[in-house]
Amino acid sequence: MNVPTTGRASDQADFVIVGAGPVGLLSAILLGREGWRVTVVERWPSRYPMPRACTIDHEALRILQSAGVMTEHADLFEPSRGERGGYQIRNGDGVLLRAINWNRDAESGWANTNGFYQPDLEEVLEAMAVALPTVELRRGFSAEAISQDDDGVTLTVTRTGEESVAEQLRGSWLIAADGANSVVRGLVGIETVDANFEADWLVVDYQPLADEHWEAFVTQYCDPAQPATAVNSGPGRRRFEFMRRADVSVEELSRPETAWNLMAPWNVTPENAHLERHAVYTFRGRWAETWRAGRVFLAGDAAHLMPPFLGQGLCAGLRDARSLSWRLSMVAAGQAGEAILDSYGSERKAHVRVIIDEAVEVGKIICELDPERAAERDARMRAELTDPESVTVEPPHPRLGEPSITAPGIEGAGASDAGTLSIQAVVEVDGVTGLFDDVVGGDWQLIGIDTDPLAFVDSETRAWFTSIRGTATLLSEKGPVLDHDGAYRAWFEKHNATLLLARPDFYLYGTGTAEDAPRLLESLRSALTNSLEHTEVGALS
Repeated sequence: MNVPTTGRASDQADFVIVGAGPVGLLSAILLGREGWRVTVVERWPSRYPMPRACTIDHEALRILQSAGVMTEHADLFEPSRGERGGYQIRNGDGVLLRAINWNRDAESGWANTNGFYQPDLEEVLEAMAVALPTVELRRGFSAEAISQDDDGVTLTVTRTGEESVAEQLRGSWLIAADGANSVVRGLVGIETVDANFEADWLVVDYQPLADEHWEAFVTQYCDPAQPATAVNSGPGRRRFEFMRRADVSVEELSRPETAWNLMAPWNVTPENAHLERHAVYTFRGRWAETWRAGRVFLAGDAAHLMPPFLGQGLCAGLRDARSLSWRLSMVAAGQAGEAILDSYGSERKAHVRVIIDEAVEVGKIICELDPERAAERDARMRAELTDPESVTVEPPHPRLGEPSITAPGIEGAGASDAGTLSIQAVVEVDGVTGLFDDVVGGDWQLIGIDTDPLAFVDSETRAWFTSIRGTATLLSEKGPVLDHDGAYRAWFEKHNATLLLARPDFYLYGTGTAEDAPRLLESLRSALTNSLEHTEVGALS
């Protein structure tokens, strides 16, 4: 068959990835940079040219940093700014009901929340993926069938729109990153659970032709006459979203004149704005019952879907890619047993469900169309504003679900930190200043403040930790690695610890003191090599 291919062709891959959106491409980069042979299959012959996701958080940017994206492409992202934390929820009269602190100082070294233009990011990710000699991107092929055995997965594909000729691709493992209507999820028989939230919204993307000043980065207008959202959607771009009322058909809402009419109250007109895209989407929440079927794993929208009100949909997918890629790479390299793959779904599903639940709750606030119930909501939320701590709330910060690859609970310093997000801040080494991952690096990071993190660790354990690309770093005010702006010291003081052990996806394996380092490292070695309780669906029959 004459097929369009990009990159290195191979008969047998280590990993087959279905879907060439951001989650699939990032997975290919993370695995390809380790030298693994990766085949990416995408049903569409070219990239989708229109915007979709438009917000991304600090953790996702650190994940992109780990893939090499941020070195040259940090300008793709526009940090949140504005009053009241940047994210405001207002009623139909414009009265503030709640604010979410999207402008907070974040743990990962990047702005907490950012706007971006998805086609630009996908272009960068695709170019980086196909530049890797072990990655092959095959566009225009659709998944048709999957079979598994003890050694790998066979994926049958056909040319999109030409089902008469089939081709088989072989890999040791398969990642399904093929979106909300995942074909792979259906082929392996994984069911989804619905969050009981659904609403049609018109999404309108435009480019201002004149300067605009918005008080907030995002404003949710909880107007029962017409719920709406205004959001900065990346450098030089803006987005409005309008909920479909029962008296408006999807067809009517889809018309360009409807979009202009709905934006008119904000003085957005054909004279001062270029309409880039308008489309009606159904906002809903759901998640897959299990994220693994034998050698097949779900990631991104194939595994979960959430209303966009917290801007976390793509962020969750990029977390999936990072969480799964380090596990698969260690298994493929013989550095860990296959049992570590069992905790991917349990960790990620519980984590993402917290965010889905919060997004659904925000959606219920915004989507209220009954004037009386809306008035009751307004009164209740305005009363809450009399509490200074309720004026601006934090975005969700869930910990990993259980069972997880984290340190067993112990008494003492830092016992409750395992499974929460770690820190990245600015350090200085030999006159070079930058973010820790760029200057020091390491897949597994053992960091001590004013104490040698390996002081109590024997030489054999040190050698093993180095073999899995672990780094041990002493941070201090004098060197050799300087805590440049004191962010690490403040973090350790807040967490009542002097040592942390962080995973390749930047979640804490555990914290404590230098005396705890031998216990943490031996616990980690055991977790990577011994069996965990199997919590996911096993191999297909």
